[in-house]
Amino acid sequence: MRNSIVTSSLSVLLLLLVSLVGCDKDKDKDKEPDIFNPTPYNIEIPPGFPQMLIPADNPTTVEGVALGRRLFHDNVLSRDFTQSCASCHNQAFSFTDNGRKLSTGIDGIEGTRNSMALVNLGFNRQFFWDGRAKSLEIQALEPVPNPIEMHLPWIEAEQRLNANANYKTLFKKAFNTDYIDSMHVAKALAQFMRTMISANSKFDKRMRFEVNFTPSEANGFVIFNTERGDCFHCHSLDGGRLLTDNMPHNNGLDATFTDLGVGAITGNPNDYGKFITPTLRNIELTAPYMHDGRFQTLEEVIDHYNNGGQPSPTIDPLMKFVGEGLNLTLQEKADLLAFLKTLTDTSFVNNSKFKSPM
Repeated sequence: MRNSIVTSSLSVLLLLLVSLVGCDKDKDKDKEPDIFNPTPYNIEIPPGFPQMLIPADNPTTVEGVALGRRLFHDNVLSRDFTQSCASCHNQAFSFTDNGRKLSTGIDGIEGTRNSMALVNLGFNRQFFWDGRAKSLEIQALEPVPNPIEMHLPWIEAEQRLNANANYKTLFKKAFNTDYIDSMHVAKALAQFMRTMISANSKFDKRMRFEVNFTPSEANGFVIFNTERGDCFHCHSLDGGRLLTDNMPHNNGLDATFTDLGVGAITGNPNDYGKFITPTLRNIELTAPYMHDGRFQTLEEVIDHYNNGGQPSPTIDPLMKFVGEGLNLTLQEKADLLAFLKTLTDTSFVNNSKFKSPM
């Protein structure tokens, strides 16, 4: 009898132990893992584009892109919670600033340069009008603490993000980090911006033999790609149809310089007045034009080159018609404009993958 009681007690104890172990396992299932394996994100490179060089220390992942997209649209990165990256880079305008000549930061201070389009940035090697950033990661670090933009010191931005339980989880999943720092933010933003590829304009469809140009567009294409228009040297269709060589040029805007451009970064007088060539993709949507937004319309831009521009000590040798002009006819200018409008990619400016997730 006594042995039966002991045996019974042992059985109950064993059942309790098994039950407790089972409960612990169920709890473990509910716990987030300590180490995450982010899912690789495949960036599809369009036909005719060059390969995208992605830094080894910032591989593109599903989690990183989603996080970068959220950060791009979140006002949390501005000091007074009123602006985000998207405030000055509106998707409807090919990620430029709503037709504004110059952007205004959170303190009401106007900047000195026009907001650049964020298009196909993953293929570029230098960023900003003066080329001072040599990677997307470095570029992404600048606007947040800039006193005339979002004006939030990175140490404060880090404190905000680390106090946010949702962001702590998102950064953990994307980067396996327990502390969010500025470089993690920059890496996430860079991952998102590398996915912002525009390659479905009428021009692209023509290159894929899906549609035909009108006679005016076709003649504009010829003008663009020959010495008649002299556009192709800096906005070359070679090297992946990016419509920019991503190099600095002085395109004859001024005889003397109030903005030294690349020269302010290098300190080299030979670089004074030079600015990085912007892409012409979606150019119809990104007015006003040039680094200071001086031209309101594409017609004004065409007239600038047609008139030859202003001579200066650093004028680019490719500006062969400086002082005399191209002397395009009214019809040729209309045809060139018609071609430039074939570079508009409506699917890019309406792509739901780039819109705010909030």
